[in-house]
Amino acid sequence: MDLMANLLVQGTQMLLVLAIAPALTGLVRKVKARLTRRRGASVLQPYRDLLRLLHKEAVLAQNASWLFRAAPYVIFAATWVAAALVPTFATGLIFSWSADLIAITALIGSARFMLALAGMDVGTSFGGLGSSREVMISSLAEPAMIVIVFSLALVAHSTQLSTIAAVFHGGVGLRVSLALALVALLMVAVAENGRIPVDNPATHLELTMVHEAMVLEYSGRHLALIELAAQLKLVLFLSLVACLFLPWGLAPAGAGISGLVLGAGAYGLKLAAGAVLLAVFETSVAKMRVFRVPDFLGAALMLGLLGTLLLFVSRIL
Repeated sequence: MDLMANLLVQGTQMLLVLAIAPALTGLVRKVKARLTRRRGASVLQPYRDLLRLLHKEAVLAQNASWLFRAAPYVIFAATWVAAALVPTFATGLIFSWSADLIAITALIGSARFMLALAGMDVGTSFGGLGSSREVMISSLAEPAMIVIVFSLALVAHSTQLSTIAAVFHGGVGLRVSLALALVALLMVAVAENGRIPVDNPATHLELTMVHEAMVLEYSGRHLALIELAAQLKLVLFLSLVACLFLPWGLAPAGAGISGLVLGAGAYGLKLAAGAVLLAVFETSVAKMRVFRVPDFLGAALMLGLLGTLLLFVSRIL
């Protein structure tokens, strides 16, 4: 009976991140529209867009290989698994042993690798341009992410998310190294999701777009899966920030129905606050040039390294 209950809670978390991903994207767009004195589309508009794409026929280029057809499914599956492993409203779930920061980083990298290959598969100039830029960004974002993982693991003595959340919830004091890791993680999250100032998800200008350039040849259900994967990726990084640095409200292992409901409510408030802050940030800054992105991610890497160095220095002293 306990096994069935644990599987039910784990399945609920998997369906939860999948169900709220379009709503989170819609909330960001709505807040941005309001901040720029526009009415904006409904928060539910991303659901309508996905349904419309699912009902359309998938048109494929004549020279598209099997990789072009399989990539959307692999990208969606890897991103969904990574997002579902992050503790959202409860810790100590039945699959929490696999919720490891290194494994999640590997899943994100695998999805990005498949997307870059799919962008180059058809052989269009825009696809190759977007793939080259995506690989350039990932070559700088992944080392920064690994350094952030290393910094958090030094404090919690583990890379498992449930363990880190429990240690941070118990109290680790005010640490400058954790503040630096948080800023670095936010910078990496902006780059990984293609948000302003690294990329503009609302533009189709060929000279500046990165993510859109790789998916120009997709349509129908394939494009729907890629768009849903991008929305899940935003949920993934906001959930990581909430789990690691705002672990309050997470239901502990073995919590009852009331604890799970309270945890789900706290998780929803954290996501809503993150969406509003993201919209305010994107409205306040301008998109940087592509050649300035290495400086941006290099700063994230340096912040992560500085946080790790401070941890070692504090232990020696």
